[in-house]
Amino acid sequence: MGNINKLSIMLAVFLITLFLFSAAKAEQRIGILTFSDQARYSEALKGFLEQMRADGWQEPKTTYRILNSQGSKASMAEQVRQLSLAKLDLIFTLGTVPTIAIAKAIKDTPIVFAVVYDPVKAGIAAGWASSGSNVTGVTSLIPMSRLMAGLKEFRHVKRMAVLYKFGEKNSEIQLQDLQLLQSQYKIEVIPVSLSKPEDVPQLLPEVVRSVDALYLTGSSVVGEAAPTIVDIANKARVVTITHLDDLMDKGALLGICGNSYLQGRLAGKKATQVLRGRKPAAIPIESLKNVNYILNSKTAKAGKFHIPPAFMRQVDKVIE
Repeated sequence: MGNINKLSIMLAVFLITLFLFSAAKAEQRIGILTFSDQARYSEALKGFLEQMRADGWQEPKTTYRILNSQGSKASMAEQVRQLSLAKLDLIFTLGTVPTIAIAKAIKDTPIVFAVVYDPVKAGIAAGWASSGSNVTGVTSLIPMSRLMAGLKEFRHVKRMAVLYKFGEKNSEIQLQDLQLLQSQYKIEVIPVSLSKPEDVPQLLPEVVRSVDALYLTGSSVVGEAAPTIVDIANKARVVTITHLDDLMDKGALLGICGNSYLQGRLAGKKATQVLRGRKPAAIPIESLKNVNYILNSKTAKAGKFHIPPAFMRQVDKVIE
């Protein structure tokens, strides 16, 4: 009888231990790092969190630690250090700059990203089918051939200035992609590097005298100065075009864009696969299948731009 009691106690202890262990493993800790408050990051984060919660990763069993560098690389470096010490189950990054930093520093925690233009050229992943590492995610890449073709449909353009920031990998890659298409579309690409928002009123009035269009890259400087850029361009009747939906809300005339919120949702689906045991390297990096033609009608009126009917038929969304 005593032996039976001992066995019963041992079994009970084992079952309690197993239950506690299982409960502990059921809890997930997810770190999130974004570089700034730009709307595309906020929308992607919203989509990611909604998808994660829909997939069952809800508080309090899942905790989300959200860090925002507010555009400071010094703050970002400290936040990367904090995340590396936090014993997380997964890290979600928003934007090229924080994704590069996290991927370089952390090799033993799965990383899922969104709003990264070209993770292969940026050195984040070895390839699209497999990163070859602990990283996977969703790219904001739009084939620049589509953007150039859309621009040509809107207006006969000979020279286009590309506004970017030297040292910001995403905007440098966008410039390079457009430069490769110059001869095909017979549009001369003029690089214009902006190091700070204050450069815009100093440099742009001269630039718009000699170009037909301005391309707004994903540079943080361009994002901050977008309303000023658009105002200067409108006065010169120069077209502003971008591949980023949040810059359309800041006044850009034409957009051939993916949807940042939907990027976040797709990234959430990939994160769920990881948390259920799949290796990031086994999950392909994807872009959204559909892109939207967007027209900002306020900007069209302010700049007195003629909208060709053939182009208008392709427009999916009009910003009033």
